[in-house]
Amino acid sequence: MTSGGLMLPGGGEQGDRHVAEGATAEGMPGTVSVAAPLEIGAELDWDADAWAEVRTRARRAGRAYVWLNLVEQRLRAVVNAVLRPIYEPVHGEEWVVAAAGPAGHEWVQRAVAVREVSRRKGFLLDPADDNVLSFLTLPQLRELVVQHWPCFEPYYDDRRELELALDELEVTRHVVSRNRALSTTVLDQAERASARVLELLGSGRARTAGQRLPVDAVEELVADRYADVIGVYPDRVRLQRQLPVENLFSGARRLDAVGIGLNLLVQNFSGRRLVRLVESGCRVRLLFLNPASSATRRRERELGLGRGELSRSVEMNIMHMRRVRARLRDQGAFEIQVFDEIPRFTAYLIDGDSPDGLAVVQTYLRRARGMEVPVLVLRGGARRVVADDRPAESGLFDVYREEFEGIWADSRPVS
Repeated sequence: MTSGGLMLPGGGEQGDRHVAEGATAEGMPGTVSVAAPLEIGAELDWDADAWAEVRTRARRAGRAYVWLNLVEQRLRAVVNAVLRPIYEPVHGEEWVVAAAGPAGHEWVQRAVAVREVSRRKGFLLDPADDNVLSFLTLPQLRELVVQHWPCFEPYYDDRRELELALDELEVTRHVVSRNRALSTTVLDQAERASARVLELLGSGRARTAGQRLPVDAVEELVADRYADVIGVYPDRVRLQRQLPVENLFSGARRLDAVGIGLNLLVQNFSGRRLVRLVESGCRVRLLFLNPASSATRRRERELGLGRGELSRSVEMNIMHMRRVRARLRDQGAFEIQVFDEIPRFTAYLIDGDSPDGLAVVQTYLRRARGMEVPVLVLRGGARRVVADDRPAESGLFDVYREEFEGIWADSRPVS
């Protein structure tokens, strides 16, 4: 009899007899059931779904870690550049301890202790990390900035925005450091906050074509695996959510485009802005499919359009671009030509003559219009993570740039 008034199965001959006859604990009133023994280790196996889930978690955590690492390195460099010249002349190597002050005494002493342990055990492989500053965490670096904001104020205007962006990263930092599941919502928030912190700690918004779409943190790590492809979108709508047309074309020094009707440019970038772009020094070359060619009629049949429907659309786009050109003082900077070949792709090359250019490329599918076709975003210039003596290989950007030049050479100008 147990303390709770329940009777356990009896032992001895009577209990053995019940077992032999197949009696169960459930069949005996007032008894407690005993779990049947399981094979040890069987429950430890992961099926395919479980492995897929943990790999997804690992990829999210790895992506978040790269962003956090970039932010922490950048903030550490800023703290070092601003506070070190103030405290080091008086306090020498202990300048970080002095900068932390009484309010940060506890955590800075903990960093000193961790540094000493790392030195004794040989964990410091890079002499550049043999300092107390390298052992401060992201919240501690933030605390130094807040405590000494008058020192940082000449360089950065908005303290509150910087604090809020760093605060947003705390949730992600805790999740990643403890290997817990990271939701896509938190990951997206962390990426936005990280990009904002890096922008605030940098020199302002980028102006070159290659920086219109900021270099993704993970791109820097795996760029050599995917040539110069930095973005793949299932259709043009999703592309424009990530990279609006205004951001794509604004500030360009050179714009080369080839396609059937070039709707991404003609219908989404106003003529007034295009005039201002050219007047600011941008040179534009546009290649349209000849609306009177047999290739246009063939494309109409592929898309199931009525006869002349596509050709009229292309003619309207060409006429609109001609009106834009007519408003320019230097009309030679805005060239329009047509080609008669079968269209194989549409491409927009922004600053294609420089190593930091961008390209938006779509191949034509038989039954899909341009808005529905998958999009590739390419970044110009060879990019390799691990430097070696091998020559850099050309990427897809150079392939489409050369193809554009070949089509341009065989095309005819539009008066």
